[in-house]
Amino acid sequence: MPSIYDLKPRFQNMLRPLNSHLVKLGITANLVTLFALLLSVALGAAIALNPENKLLLLLMPLWLFVRMALNAIDGMLAREHDMKSRLGAVLNEMGDVVSDSALYLPLALVAGVDPVSVTLIVIVSIMVEMVGVVSVQIGASRRYDGPFGKSDRAFVFGALSLLLGLGIEPGSWSDWLLWVMLLLSCITLINRAKNGLAEVKGETRNAG
Repeated sequence: MPSIYDLKPRFQNMLRPLNSHLVKLGITANLVTLFALLLSVALGAAIALNPENKLLLLLMPLWLFVRMALNAIDGMLAREHDMKSRLGAVLNEMGDVVSDSALYLPLALVAGVDPVSVTLIVIVSIMVEMVGVVSVQIGASRRYDGPFGKSDRAFVFGALSLLLGLGIEPGSWSDWLLWVMLLLSCITLINRAKNGLAEVKGETRNAG
C-alpha cells in the first residue's frame, strides 16, 4: 500500500534551498528538532486544556504540515551539512514519539471522540516506532515500512482535527476512522517487525 512517506524525497528537494539559508544563520539540526518538539508539546497542552476550542483544532493540521517540514529539514541538515551526532539521533527518535503523543492524545478529550481508540493508536504508534529503531539493534536497517507510518498518521489526524475544528460533530464516522487507523497501525507494526527480521535473515544467509 502506498504511503505518504514515499513522497519524502520530492518534499526534501523543495526544502533544500531553505536548508542552505539556515546553515548560514547558524541553525543546527538539533535546534530544529527541539523547536519542533517544544511547539508540538505546547499545542498539545493547549488542546488538552481547551478541548472545546475549535481554533486550536484548526491549528493542528497546519502545525502538522510545518512539523513534517521541520522533520525533513533537521534530517537533511544532519546528513548533508555534517551535523550528525549521537545526541541528534536520540533527539530525533524521542522527539517524534513525544511530539506525536503530545499532539494526538489530547484529541481523546474532545467531546464525542472515542478516547479508547485514540489512546490505543498512540500506544501502538509508539510500538511501531520502537520496532523500527530496534531493527537497527538486531542488525537490520531503520525500518520505515507502512502502510501507516508517521506521515500517514499526521495526515489523518490532521484531517480529523480539521473536520472537528470546522464544527463537524464526531460520531460513528470518527469512530470508524479511528478504528481503521488502529488496524493499519497494527499491520504496520507487524510489517516492520517481519521485514526487519527478514532483512537480518537474508544478510546472514548471504554471508554464509
